[in-house]
Amino acid sequence: MQVLLGRRALVDVVVAMAAFLASGSWILTAAGAGATYFLSAIAAGLAVVGNAAASILNRKPLLTTAADRVTLLRAVLVACCAAATVPALFGGVGPGIPVVAVGAAAFILDAVDGAVARRFACVSPAGGRLDVQTDAALVLVLSCAAVPIVGPWVLAIGLMWYAFVTVGWFRPELKRMLPVKKLRKVIGAFQPFALLLAVTPGVPGGIGMAAVVLALIALVASFGRDVVELEQSHREWTRGHSSTELVN
Repeated sequence: MQVLLGRRALVDVVVAMAAFLASGSWILTAAGAGATYFLSAIAAGLAVVGNAAASILNRKPLLTTAADRVTLLRAVLVACCAAATVPALFGGVGPGIPVVAVGAAAFILDAVDGAVARRFACVSPAGGRLDVQTDAALVLVLSCAAVPIVGPWVLAIGLMWYAFVTVGWFRPELKRMLPVKKLRKVIGAFQPFALLLAVTPGVPGGIGMAAVVLALIALVASFGRDVVELEQSHREWTRGHSSTELVN
């Protein structure tokens, strides 16, 4: 049984990679991307879908669930969004409708994989990590897409989660699990929404700029609160552990 599950996971990963290569190439060809941009764009997309594939292939045991397949589809869409963003980013122009349409589809599907996981009772830490990684990739890609419109400072939104993870390598206390809070989910969902609003053609620049500024402020506050909670939790655990050792 485990062998069959492992083979199914490999098939899911291969299908996701192939789906990106086919759809990403079509999007870039239709947009008339030059050879240099084409290769860079494909590489950017492969980095996104490849990270999702690695997350699955590193699982022990190797398997995928129905929710994972939805998340893999989201990863393919984010990869296509990344590929379409590269020519616009290097050209210094707005990303246009393809990035907005594909990014919006990936954003909307974020509500689906969780529902599928609960419906089919396949909620797991591994699936949650894949979902979070895909969310972070979407926000980073949309931040890059917004650079020609908003300015390079918008990359702070896309890079903040990766900075938090990097700091966690040196400060393991920041890797501890946090209780689920609705406000954190709302703030997380507002990031791609605000970025999509900013890059959508026809949206007044002032509205897009205000949304992105609000998104950054909320994100800084959210991460700051999480750091404080994690550090306080670690200090409480340390004091309790020390007290137990003294009693013994």
